[in-house]
Amino acid sequence: MSQTRYGLLVVLLIGGALSAQAPRYDVLIVGGTIVDGSGGPGRRGDVAIKDGRIVAVGAIDAARAATTIDAKGMVVAPGFIDVHTHADDIAERPQAENFVRMGVTTVVAGNCGGSALDIGEALAKINATRVSVNYATLVGHNTVRRAVMGTADRDPTLPELAQMKSLVWRAMADGAVGFSTGLQYVPGTYAKSPEIIELARVAANENGIYASHMRNEGTALEASVEETIRVGEATGARVEISHLKVDSPKNWGASARALALIDVARTRGIDVEADEYAYTAASSSLGIRFPAWALEGGQEQIAARLNDAATWEKIKGEMRGLLAERGLSDLSFAVVASHRADPLLNGLSIKQIAAKLKGSETADAQLETARAMMLAGGASMVYHFMSDDDVERIMRHPQVGVASDSGVLAAGAGVPHPRGYGNNARVLGEYVRKRHVISLEEAIRKMTSLPAEHFRFARRGLLKEGYAADVVVLDPAKVADTATFDKPHSYATGIPYVLVNGVAVVGAGAHTGARPGRTQSLVAK
Repeated sequence: MSQTRYGLLVVLLIGGALSAQAPRYDVLIVGGTIVDGSGGPGRRGDVAIKDGRIVAVGAIDAARAATTIDAKGMVVAPGFIDVHTHADDIAERPQAENFVRMGVTTVVAGNCGGSALDIGEALAKINATRVSVNYATLVGHNTVRRAVMGTADRDPTLPELAQMKSLVWRAMADGAVGFSTGLQYVPGTYAKSPEIIELARVAANENGIYASHMRNEGTALEASVEETIRVGEATGARVEISHLKVDSPKNWGASARALALIDVARTRGIDVEADEYAYTAASSSLGIRFPAWALEGGQEQIAARLNDAATWEKIKGEMRGLLAERGLSDLSFAVVASHRADPLLNGLSIKQIAAKLKGSETADAQLETARAMMLAGGASMVYHFMSDDDVERIMRHPQVGVASDSGVLAAGAGVPHPRGYGNNARVLGEYVRKRHVISLEEAIRKMTSLPAEHFRFARRGLLKEGYAADVVVLDPAKVADTATFDKPHSYATGIPYVLVNGVAVVGAGAHTGARPGRTQSLVAK
């Protein structure tokens, strides 16, 4: 044998030996039931991961893997995508534990009209920090309007509108995935439809989505859905109706009409979908209980109105009227999530606080209590005013996804809505396993491929070869939300493993400390 041929043979033998020894996969998840996110039935199989991608799904030969996860008796699903969050401050709590512990691997921030103004700077900060989930953001209308017009209750001038359009365009160029509105909040509530259409069109021209916290989710629900759909029709934007609900007891049942409007719009070619959280209580600011005109101009002007006896009587009269329109007699449905001026009030209802501070539980004493809290800087609230029937009806609709409407929570801080700890797990445990409202396969589709397709997150939302290895391993018999309204700081159970881009961020039911998340510039690839 020549020296050259001998040398080649040695190289081949050594190379073959090294190949046999080297792990073929970074992670191999074996023995589970694969629910792939498409909505199709589950099937037994394995999932192999290499370099952050799924490289094989099905019956996989026993091959060397750096890590093997035994999923026997478990469901293996794509990572959950939460398209309605307020995780804008994720760099401050980069492990995002309340999200990943309930299976969320991708979050979309910038909702309800509120976002960073400089999207490029915000994404750069998150990239530098490194976070545990994939992160994308919308650009918020309220943020843009406030930067140009403050909190003025008027139409923009043409130069002001041009400046707002420029800010939206820059945000899209810097990586925003769309444009959001919060039309119950100052200053967005002062904007009329033509302004919204002009700004949403800028995002639509860059393939961005339009997501809206609508103008009214109770007494004028249908009109608000129609306005939202018109924006999509006028601009060509895909439309996401945020946290679809009926928040007025007098109008319970209106979800059927709202969903019918979505169906009709879709037959006309308008790409409109919605999202929902699985609770009969909402969470928002105390300010939305006050008439919008009373909140113009910032805290100093708000205080001046509240401290003027005649003006306060007018405000109080309108507040009573707004409550009556919804079928509510007082503020007993309103519970404090966080009141910085007096944290001892956290977790108490306005009725309880009125009794404590005013010595009376009357409706008038409750309104006076709300006034005092607004003068002290306002509060974050939980509002109990929705019905189970509407929640279930909305959940059954095939174009409604699952989203938490939560921020990145600090364990033990305040008394927040439990959805931030348990939303996805509650759907799987309460609405799938206990109530049989939807199937497991449909629930997972609503959390994965449905939002991935609507928000155009490429190669995410399915367990499929070539897709990003965002994977959840859950126990369908045990997955549950443990957070309650009284004790919300409690992580979901029954989700022992969560992988983001092929790296375990939850292992054996605990956060691993890993931060493999990517921002939008990479999420979309």
